[in-house]
Amino acid sequence: MAANELKDLIPMSEWLPGIKRPLIIAGPCSAESPEQLMQTAKEIKVLGQVDIFRAGIWKPRTFPNNFEGVGSIGLEWLREVKKETGMPVATEVGSVKHVFEAIKYGVDLIWIGARTTANPFAMQEIAEALQGVDIPVLVKNPLSPDLELWDGGINRIYAAGIRKLGAIHRGFSTWGKSDLRNTPHWQVPIELKRIHPNLPIIGDPSHICGNRTMIADIAQRAMDFNLDGLMIESHCNPDEAWSDAKQQVTPTRLGEILSGLKIKTEHTSDEKFIRTLDELRSQIDMYDDQILNILEARMKIAEKIGLCKKENNVSILQTARWSDIINKMVEKGAGKGLSDKCISEIFQSIHEESINHQINVTRD
Repeated sequence: MAANELKDLIPMSEWLPGIKRPLIIAGPCSAESPEQLMQTAKEIKVLGQVDIFRAGIWKPRTFPNNFEGVGSIGLEWLREVKKETGMPVATEVGSVKHVFEAIKYGVDLIWIGARTTANPFAMQEIAEALQGVDIPVLVKNPLSPDLELWDGGINRIYAAGIRKLGAIHRGFSTWGKSDLRNTPHWQVPIELKRIHPNLPIIGDPSHICGNRTMIADIAQRAMDFNLDGLMIESHCNPDEAWSDAKQQVTPTRLGEILSGLKIKTEHTSDEKFIRTLDELRSQIDMYDDQILNILEARMKIAEKIGLCKKENNVSILQTARWSDIINKMVEKGAGKGLSDKCISEIFQSIHEESINHQINVTRD
């Protein structure tokens, strides 16, 4: 489905009364009891910074016998929260039954989780269940950094007639150790925004981080990348939460995070210009970080090469090999619009650094 077919989306500001940019959605990972839900909601309401209260009712877990949500009874608790606090309420759906139950209990916004987005059959069934429904629907990215799969799920919901439509960036699963639970791969939501400029994208720093200590930094990064809002998990007693305890913050901390966000509007009154410039600069920062990571990985390989040369009594400098690399890179660079001078200087510096790393590891 072509990108321009999403042009008639309803602006986020018209989804619900009082909605503004950045849209803030907050609440516990899971509804655990009516008392826990109401206490958290009241503490969040006092902040005056949250647009929509969220709580998980059904929780897809990897292993059986883990807490998988309280089920539909939690929707009654959400309805009481809405009645008592006046805040709109939201929850995740993963099946046709969930959609029908959420609508029956008056949920104001639903989102489709990452595991469900990865399944086109499930997405199609949910899309068909949403036909004729007039509530905002957000689609989380799939577990893998597959832009087409994410876009395809969004298009299925759009094809069902949903025009209050948005996406949630919650990061992507990765193998190996990392400080983050899910790798952001910021270039994926950035590309989605390029394809669909009118599609709101909400950042989910809680799931990207997996721990509460980094949420403020990732939330600010989401704003720097011009995302349209945030979904942050907040619990009245996060250390005792029944699911994802480490990534939830107290309502007090939530208020601090939101108050500390920098939404830049300096140097000009043209907000579109500011957002565009900040988004482009943030992309530059992202690619610079990637370059550093690649260089680090390259130097580690160079060190292994140095050790191999040492074991086989081979000299560090291989002139013919280096000349071949330079010529090849200059030719490739020209095809990418990069000057010979630029490529030669960059790879000369890389080569010198590689030689230094090899020398360091081969010293007796």
